[in-house]
Amino acid sequence: MPVSYRNSEAAAPVMQGTPVPPEWRIPPAGYDTPPFNRWTFQNMRQVARTADIPRGATVWDMPGAAQDVDDVRFDAPSGPTTWARMLDDTYTDATVIWHDGRILVEQYFNGMTPRRQHIVFSMSKSLTSAVAGCLIGDGLIDPAAPVTGYVPDLARTAWNGASVQQVLDMTTGVVFDETYDDPGAEVWRLDVAAGLRPAPPDMTDPPDTIRDLILWLTASEAEHGARFSYRSIETEVLSMILEAATGQNFIPMMSERLWAPMGAEEDAFIVVDRAEFGLSDGGICASLRDMARFGRLLLEDGRREGRQIVPPDYIADIRAGDHGLFDDHGRALFPEGRYRNMFWIPDRDRPGHLCLGIHGQHVWVDPERGLVAVKLSSQPEAVSDEKHHLGDWMAGVDAVLAAHG
Repeated sequence: MPVSYRNSEAAAPVMQGTPVPPEWRIPPAGYDTPPFNRWTFQNMRQVARTADIPRGATVWDMPGAAQDVDDVRFDAPSGPTTWARMLDDTYTDATVIWHDGRILVEQYFNGMTPRRQHIVFSMSKSLTSAVAGCLIGDGLIDPAAPVTGYVPDLARTAWNGASVQQVLDMTTGVVFDETYDDPGAEVWRLDVAAGLRPAPPDMTDPPDTIRDLILWLTASEAEHGARFSYRSIETEVLSMILEAATGQNFIPMMSERLWAPMGAEEDAFIVVDRAEFGLSDGGICASLRDMARFGRLLLEDGRREGRQIVPPDYIADIRAGDHGLFDDHGRALFPEGRYRNMFWIPDRDRPGHLCLGIHGQHVWVDPERGLVAVKLSSQPEAVSDEKHHLGDWMAGVDAVLAAHG
């Protein structure tokens, strides 16, 4: 069985045939492993429990005509290449470049179509953050307030004493191992809680729900606010706070506060646990163009056609807020970068920002150039080639703009 296949190669017959041969069925604990992930990332309804995030009555138009840019050459971090070869080498499922008010590039591969939803993994964090921004703007949440003021049960966890802003910036001191391929890591427990994997036989106290996992996490390794450490569970705590502040489930909240008013063309959907709690850190699935609409909303300071959806102060805080903390992993990606409100900041002295997800999910917003670029992928590994794959794509976007922008 191949480790994976590129778009230029013959596709593996994952989930093909009647009946599907055992070797091509999705492994119970390996929906995200190659070559199966090239199918599952576009078919998450067959992998886990999900719930719809409904679109609204109107669609935000995204005009433009895609250019033929396959032969654009550029020097990428991994070496000289072309746009077409870079997309093939990085297991691209779809990509779009929006520049100066029009679509410049829009391409689909590996069976992906304009209407199909693709899992966006940790770009879900940025979507959740935007909803939080709406509640902050309405005065329903105070970023400086303690998390226990909204969810008293957090007093018996390692989040006791943390502020909402520290959750948004991932600067709490909570212990949470984010090693994606380690069944002993807490992030594996999160997948078990969400129903994405079965509990390993040696896992003690497997969580039944995401909330159960949060309340189980009582160990700290630093003072709150003393360091940045990327941990997906922080977004789940944030969505608990959003629900407590409003008395509303996160899923309709996402629809009413963000997805419908921003003019999404398709419903999104989200992985949910047994209690209908959405996996807000990495379980949202959406179409390429709708993720571009989200990027455009950020580019236009939270406005759609004159209507303010996400408060401009919150967008400004993402771009220029307190960017004082980072870690070695972050600096390896972005030597001058930071992390704020569940967005990545490539350069703290410029207003650009990124939504990033494992296996090659990217939204890049650059206000200085009027740019939104999106990439949905099914790369074989979660993060090991992240620097080159992300860097190669960003260099390719720069080259396309230089040639056709």
